[in-house]
Amino acid sequence: MAQELKTTERQVPSKLDGSERTRSRPVFVPRTDIYETQDNVVLLVDMPGVASDGVDITLEKRTLAIRGYAADQQHENYGQVYAEYGAGDYERVFTLSEDIDRDGIEAAQKNGVLRLVLPKAAPAKARKIQLKMA
Repeated sequence: MAQELKTTERQVPSKLDGSERTRSRPVFVPRTDIYETQDNVVLLVDMPGVASDGVDITLEKRTLAIRGYAADQQHENYGQVYAEYGAGDYERVFTLSEDIDRDGIEAAQKNGVLRLVLPKAAPAKARKIQLKMA
């Protein structure tokens, strides 16, 4: 199941859903861990510096798009000497398997990590269809 979850990575996407980017900031592809349980596929997406109101998750057909908009970090009374973290936005796109229950997807964020729980759809059960007399 998890191997059927395909990822589309782009280092600096200019268009994600056909729209133009209006922000002139770097765009990062967030690191993502994918786990599978008996009932779910779980994505852990690293987006440091992104507040809860800066997360945008959309699902259109089988395409799951995750965007995070990080606010610029300004520290009063400090002068930056060295930085390994740069401000920017995050974008990542996944193509979901047909076996995902689209209506049951849940998202939560804590400490810069977005957690998406994608429940597996129940398998279609065979049923007998009664013939009605006309």
